[in-house]
Amino acid sequence: MKPKYTIAVTSLNNTDNPGAGVPVIRGLREAKSFDVRIIGLVYENLEPGIYMENVADKIYQIPYPSAGSDVFMERIEYIHSKENIDVIIPNFDAELFTFMKSEHVLKDMGIKTFLPTIKQFEERHKSELPEFGKKYGFDIPFSKTITNLSDIKNLQYEFNYPVLVKGKFYDAYLAYTPEQVIEFFNKISSKWGVPVIIQEFIKGTEVNVIALGDGKGNTIGSVPMRKQYITDKGKAWGGITLGDKNLMKITKDLIKKTKWKGGMELEFIKTQENKYYIIEINPRIPAWVYLAVGAGQNLPEALVKLALGENVEPFKSYDVGKMFVRYSQDIIADISVFEKLSMIGEL
Repeated sequence: MKPKYTIAVTSLNNTDNPGAGVPVIRGLREAKSFDVRIIGLVYENLEPGIYMENVADKIYQIPYPSAGSDVFMERIEYIHSKENIDVIIPNFDAELFTFMKSEHVLKDMGIKTFLPTIKQFEERHKSELPEFGKKYGFDIPFSKTITNLSDIKNLQYEFNYPVLVKGKFYDAYLAYTPEQVIEFFNKISSKWGVPVIIQEFIKGTEVNVIALGDGKGNTIGSVPMRKQYITDKGKAWGGITLGDKNLMKITKDLIKKTKWKGGMELEFIKTQENKYYIIEINPRIPAWVYLAVGAGQNLPEALVKLALGENVEPFKSYDVGKMFVRYSQDIIADISVFEKLSMIGEL
């Protein structure tokens, strides 16, 4: 008889800027080695995963990490007292630091996580990527952080246009003029704060890799993908798995050198000269994780087993040429569901 675990998952915002929560849950429900009871942790009461069938068994609203780690952890402790959570899988960039910093508190409660160390999290920040490349020997586009509009006039001496303008958590825009840099700086900084990152634009094809490291230098699984359809937010709305040995080599080399712990997404630009530039390292499972599950690597299942201290054998292969296509669907729900979550914070 398979064991059954209670697993809490955040980020059920399955919109045009999707979180990974819903596809992570899909992978967990297809796990072969255990059964699950899913606790959905949501920040907003209109996150679509709340209203989707066969996603969460119970929903709890949680405060944004900006409310403070004490308030945040008090809410987690309350939920744990009701649900006896075995593992939490956070999927939202802005919450990761709070979860990592509170890892020992969660452990004392009896809740397991499998997250990067704070050092790993900090050194792969977009603003730190050039130093990361130098330290570990990877090609990274030249970039610079700016904190105010007066910095923009000097960019012409260090960059050729166009340049990428990126937020510290999310959002990236291609700017062809200083005026566009100003526009995007204001847009990003009002939403995510400063610094804003200016990155050299490398011409080529964007390719991504989802991977899972065991914290000891071993790659448990990795699947590369090329986006086939991209939204105006730069998110993959369709993609296909690739058979790229160079991508696999770079990914395994990075995990070995950094001893990466947990899920990650590597974003590359592959040039016509077959040179690979790392443009972002996201320290969590990406929203297209269900493609990896469909290609033969159930990384959410493997992550839970690692969190529980089990020995996990690395995946040996995946299916090349597997595609995913997202779609939008209207969900009909009664207003009472919305009202109940709004009033008492659980459903």
